Amino acid sequence: MTVKRTGYGLAGLGLFLSAGTATALDDVSYSVTAPTEEQRVEMRDLLRGVSLISEAENDGRTDPQDLVATALADYQRLVETLYTRGYYSPVVSIQIDGREAEQIPLLDLPSQISRINVRVETGPQFRFRTAEIGPLPSRRTEIPEGYDEGEVAESSVIQEAVDTAITAWREDGNAKADVSRQEVTAFHAEALLDSRIGIAPGPDVTFGRMIVTTPSYVRESAIRRIAGFPEGERFAPSEVTNVLERLRDTGAFSSVTLQEQEALGPGNTLDMELAVSDQKPRRIGFGAEVSTQEGAALSAFWLHRNLFGGAERFRIDGSVSNIGSSESGIDYRLSTRLDIPAIYGPRTDGYVQSLLAYEDEPLYTASRVEFGFGATREITDDLEVELGIGLRYSDVEDDLGEREFFLLTFPAALTLDKRSNELNPRQGYYLNATATPYVGLNDTQSGARLYADARYYLGFGDGDPNVIAARFQAGSIVGSDLTETSPDYLFYSGGGGTVRGQPYQSLNVDLGDGDEIGGRSFVGISTEFRRDVTENLGLVAFYDAGYIGSESFYDGSGDWHAGAGLGVRYQTGIGPIRFDVAGPTMGDTGDGVQFYIGIGQAF
Repeated sequence: MTVKRTGYGLAGLGLFLSAGTATALDDVSYSVTAPTEEQRVEMRDLLRGVSLISEAENDGRTDPQDLVATALADYQRLVETLYTRGYYSPVVSIQIDGREAEQIPLLDLPSQISRINVRVETGPQFRFRTAEIGPLPSRRTEIPEGYDEGEVAESSVIQEAVDTAITAWREDGNAKADVSRQEVTAFHAEALLDSRIGIAPGPDVTFGRMIVTTPSYVRESAIRRIAGFPEGERFAPSEVTNVLERLRDTGAFSSVTLQEQEALGPGNTLDMELAVSDQKPRRIGFGAEVSTQEGAALSAFWLHRNLFGGAERFRIDGSVSNIGSSESGIDYRLSTRLDIPAIYGPRTDGYVQSLLAYEDEPLYTASRVEFGFGATREITDDLEVELGIGLRYSDVEDDLGEREFFLLTFPAALTLDKRSNELNPRQGYYLNATATPYVGLNDTQSGARLYADARYYLGFGDGDPNVIAARFQAGSIVGSDLTETSPDYLFYSGGGGTVRGQPYQSLNVDLGDGDEIGGRSFVGISTEFRRDVTENLGLVAFYDAGYIGSESFYDGSGDWHAGAGLGVRYQTGIGPIRFDVAGPTMGDTGDGVQFYIGIGQAF
């Protein structure tokens, strides 16, 4: 390899020497000679992108001391980049106003620099003659395909092969696996490379102690309970990741790190040092949405992340909705929830919640009080189950008169979330299924409310600028009669959460004589095509349909309606701002155009 640069250690000296007044850098050029035109263009663009000189030009830096020091450092940067693409015989020349940068005396720098020319001869692209690494923990270990005889000998592939082997041994319980031998030989005349990497697995390791090294307002006993550190179990990096995620998920910490100690302890145990940094304990937030039929909705919350010193999350939510609605009166909600982490093992959290609500809906008004408690269990990183017990009292007035409902409830939920992003998903799927059996008290009928929400996202194109999104909803009331079920348990269709373009809760069940009520069965279907126009701006076309029936399950005896429209999305740091315009396409529940504004995708 020939590189027109020596003595990297002197590069920083020029930073401290006076060089007079700087003027503008007028010209920076990159010239690359490579075996093929395709390689020439690829490497010119790559080298320009990583070059420190290019970075200085973009920043508008003109000081000669700075530019010379940058050029000296760029020799090494460019050579290392060439190695990553398998070029091991490069010639790199950096000329400053016609003089090679390495030959400019550091004690006699020019007073100004106007032109820098970077010239690179890549030489041939080397290929592996030999590519060996081992031993490996099992034949299932998949070394990168590029690390093989006859493949381009990129240095990045060698490093990737080493990382893969070390990771495989660590996942097999050998925490101190390391490189024992590394022989890399270049044969310049043949443009071939021999790579022989030896791995020393080291002993089988078990987890030792977790040592908490930083103070925190969260009690150390609570930190240990939440972390669930697997002391005494076989070492695995995935278990370390689980510990970190459990602590981060509490929201009580702004940072969490778990560092392995250098030396193994007695019996090949590995102690680890935990460092945490507390998050600010309190947080407030606000939200707003508006639509033509449903009016405006305002919401706010107050959150404490460490209420009793055990990383307990206490949240108060308040909302006012249907402000200015043409279909109903104003709704009010005030709720509280206390989440207690790790009440029964590190994967099981407990909660206590309450709700006060007044709802003035198109078909009923209701004053409601709820109280409940329960637990959530994380089965896997994406799968969660929830079980609870609650009391629910509501005083309702609708077309059937004023009635009271008093229920003992047993809510259960299963959530599988494989979305790429919660607020703006481009790939993946989401499934939520809930079942709420209820026992009627004080002459209220018993039954169960069932509901499922399934969503799927398919992104395509370079960077997924196009997304097809689909949603299916289904609901059912079983056990209790239609007229003996609390109206706020029944199903309605129309509005932003079900069918855009149709009035809010406009599809229901007609009992005759002008009396209307919600349905015991519901089906909702939504599809969207989302297209990014710019980095921040996107367009959406959508179609929604909804079904409401008096029976417990769909049998076709109920009614359908549908709506369609177009929307705009503007990306922000907290998710896209949504603006949709829609109108009815099927059914007789509405006419005219409606619009919806909110934060996040519609689903």
